[in-house]
Amino acid sequence: MSQDRPVCPLVETWQAPPAPPRDLVLEGHHVRLVPLKAEAHAALLFNAYADQDWIWDYMPVGPFHSASQYHRWVRSVEEGPALFLAIEDHAKGVVGVASYLNIVPEMGSVEVGNIAFAPALQGTVSATEAMVLMMNWAFEAGYRRYEWKCNALNIPSRRAAQRLGFSYEGVFRQHMVVKGRNRDTAWFAVTDTDWPALKEAYAVWLNPANFDETGQQRERLSDLTRLVRVSSDPEL
Repeated sequence: MSQDRPVCPLVETWQAPPAPPRDLVLEGHHVRLVPLKAEAHAALLFNAYADQDWIWDYMPVGPFHSASQYHRWVRSVEEGPALFLAIEDHAKGVVGVASYLNIVPEMGSVEVGNIAFAPALQGTVSATEAMVLMMNWAFEAGYRRYEWKCNALNIPSRRAAQRLGFSYEGVFRQHMVVKGRNRDTAWFAVTDTDWPALKEAYAVWLNPANFDETGQQRERLSDLTRLVRVSSDPEL
């Protein structure tokens, strides 16, 4: 190779991680994540999402207008290439779904997506802990890159990614056609070099001492993760 052309650094000690196991269980203080199963979770989730069709506005599926329709969808993804996880809040029961998708162990890359939180989960400590548990598994398993992608019009999702410390990487124009509509996609990612500092920020934020007697946070997670992000979303 020519000596006057720049080349990327060698990745010398890294080894490809395993794919997330189909029986993966993630345990936290507030939530437990388990593989999504139609018989165990579909009816509970359908009830948790009831009369909240807006949840599906930016999703590739839904809204679901019957329990049987949602049950069929859950069955269709149980054995697919993505690993869907049901989020069980210790106090509220089954209140959400998230998945590992675009799993590419040989490149050390995995995406978190298909995130559908019922209103009972949104904006709670449990919601944040669920995302932290999934990210923690990926980096502890040896992944180098953890992605978050969303419809560029989905400002709440973009805000959530930045709050969690994902760095903004741009918008892919005309990236997809979803439900017959064009979708521009906003890309975010955390890398393994970001992870140690983010892990410390999550530990500080999730510590019970960070919340007063009314449950209000003393330090905001976005303030703790701001210095870790290498780029911020210009839309926020």
